[in-house]
Amino acid sequence: APDTSLFVPVPLKPGPGGAAGEDVGAELTRPLDKGEVLKNLNKFYKRKEIQRLAGENGLDARLFHQAFISFRKYIMESSSVSADLHIILNDLCCDAGHVDDLFPFFLRHAKQIFPMLDCMDDLRKISDLRLPPNWYPDARAIQRKIIFHAGPTNSGKTYHAIQRFLSAKSGIYCGPLKLLAHEIFQKSNDAKVPCDLVTGEERVYASEDARQAPHVACTIEMCSTNTPYEVAVIDEIQMIRDPARGWAWTRALLGLCAEEIHVCGEAAAIDLVTELMYTTGEEVEVRNYERLTPLTVLDYALESLDNLRPGDCIVCFSKNDIYSVSRQIEARGLECAVIYGSLPPGTKLEQAKKFNDPNDPCKILVATDAIGMGLNLCIRRIIFNSIVKPSVNEKGEKEIDSIPTSQALQIAGRAGRFGSSFKQGEVTTMYREDLLRLREILGEAVPPVRAAGLHPTPEQIEMFAYHLPDATLSNLIDIFVSLSQVDGMYFVCNIDDFKFLADMIQHIPLNLRSRYVFCTAPLNRKEPFVCTMLLKFARQFSRNEPLTFDWLCRHTKWPLAAPKNIKELVHLEAVHDVFDLYLWLSYRFMDMFPDAALVRDIQKQLDDIIQVGVCNITKLIRASQAAAVPGTADASSEDFPRSRTRREGRAASERRGATSPEALSVAVEAPALRRARNLRGAQAGTRQEQLKSYGHGSLANRLLREGLLTQEMLRQLESEWQDQHRNGRYGSGSKRDDQHGSKETGKRRK
Repeated sequence: APDTSLFVPVPLKPGPGGAAGEDVGAELTRPLDKGEVLKNLNKFYKRKEIQRLAGENGLDARLFHQAFISFRKYIMESSSVSADLHIILNDLCCDAGHVDDLFPFFLRHAKQIFPMLDCMDDLRKISDLRLPPNWYPDARAIQRKIIFHAGPTNSGKTYHAIQRFLSAKSGIYCGPLKLLAHEIFQKSNDAKVPCDLVTGEERVYASEDARQAPHVACTIEMCSTNTPYEVAVIDEIQMIRDPARGWAWTRALLGLCAEEIHVCGEAAAIDLVTELMYTTGEEVEVRNYERLTPLTVLDYALESLDNLRPGDCIVCFSKNDIYSVSRQIEARGLECAVIYGSLPPGTKLEQAKKFNDPNDPCKILVATDAIGMGLNLCIRRIIFNSIVKPSVNEKGEKEIDSIPTSQALQIAGRAGRFGSSFKQGEVTTMYREDLLRLREILGEAVPPVRAAGLHPTPEQIEMFAYHLPDATLSNLIDIFVSLSQVDGMYFVCNIDDFKFLADMIQHIPLNLRSRYVFCTAPLNRKEPFVCTMLLKFARQFSRNEPLTFDWLCRHTKWPLAAPKNIKELVHLEAVHDVFDLYLWLSYRFMDMFPDAALVRDIQKQLDDIIQVGVCNITKLIRASQAAAVPGTADASSEDFPRSRTRREGRAASERRGATSPEALSVAVEAPALRRARNLRGAQAGTRQEQLKSYGHGSLANRLLREGLLTQEMLRQLESEWQDQHRNGRYGSGSKRDDQHGSKETGKRRK
């Protein structure tokens, strides 16, 4: 049964009188007594037989109630109704009819406000997703050979697939990241194999005359299912289970027109790929690979940043931890590179180059799980700062749990890369108590990939809109997913981001196809500035006014200066995303976004500005800290870490959205706050040693230095203390203690 809570009634206005004010029904009978009409309508509503009939016609209890309320309001507020309905109502008022006679009129009204009732069978057919292989007739017309290259990180599986790609007459590489597509694009052209680059924001041709090359490297969403190739490579196939992007891997696997499909990824996906190919009548050849260099889980944790060695990479799962750890490292006189997800690709590559360069003094890397794929890094040892991470499940709900085995292996496997200066990889944790759990996670078998993602196509949504012309795009998607049927090998991907954008631009007049394109735009909905700019893009687009370079510069306040604090750095990253968004839209609406070349030029300039900011990230942190807590910018650096970071605190921080710009400047003080909380649980002897090294001076000075207290708070506490002491709010014992404390304070001052 469909989820009828998604069925939004179409409002019907009460019927007006005739052109000359005549009421045909009243002329044939007499004017209606609205009081009697209301009584008969309520009798009609309570009849069990009527409720049963409504159910047989697709009206469950919810829809029946909504339809009746609308029906009653329509009759009671209309100055006239159709002649046949008027006659029936008049007969009821004269006790000459039965309330059941109203049912045909009620059902007609219900189908007017719920048009989906009349076309439910058609809607079910459109949303039937049980045979995705049939969506790609070109691929079904050829017999494809499927080769699965299975193995862990750093096993050479992708290398072997790429070698076959390079030796083919034509080929396509489909990767999850722009960085990976760009890497294959460069490798191919360096090997004298002409190859184009296609991403959502960029088209780069190998030839100067913009003629299409026989090879192409693309992000997986951009692959063509109509162009024939000799060889296709689908990288990171395990992402077919991704709640948001899995549909792109399903589409590539089922739809690419290539004689050979080389699939690379975890062995956990072998069974699902084999089952999917069984439905297409294609066999899967599996080639297994072992890791090329040894990877060792150490018996000891890092415990202190003083124990860092060249080639170490500390992996954090939040920007705030990145900021605090990098500052603590540089406070020890060490240089570190920083990589996290929201940095532009160019900045990530520059930071990776800096870390990899044997002649650069930067020998430490602080990164998020963004290093899991897409970057070649010379890492000796991976150090997990935490083993818990926020994630989004299939229902779109945020969860905080230990990192999954698949991700832990992907990150840990970056250590000791084959061909780098480190012949062996090592992995450990920052904290001793996390080490045993990490060892367990890495030792567990990776759960098999059980289902492949699907997503409604624009054509399916257009057919839905034909039947439900008054429904909003967000409502259409909801109804589609509610009615969709999938078999056990598939699931419908999470559409929350799509619906968020659909609701955001619903008030803007756009045709359905354009609205759909805007709603599939790749942006982070947690970035208010980017969302605001998408809204401005859509509004300008709806007026049929081109979004010129000057218009974009005016709304992004370009040119921009180098960042002075973390908040400004975050804003620059958001502006970079806005430029990406413009370029993405420019390839879908070329006439309305005409200045892609100019925008790409200023985006490169912005990339350079962001690189400067990231290189000076500790200065930005200090500036942010000084702005948040005056007088603390030059506070001396304490040892890090002093005690265990509490998972509950981090979970709460993530739930509160601590990565917002406003939170960043305060969040850099998180280590001090965590130390203060955890000192209570330390052993007595250790506590004394810690307190000795914690700093000298009064408690107030220490709290001020750590950012736990501000000058304003101190003045307020002093004022409250004096007021309470003056008013005698304390008992005699408290007064004696206060006097004793005052004497002691006096002695210390002397």
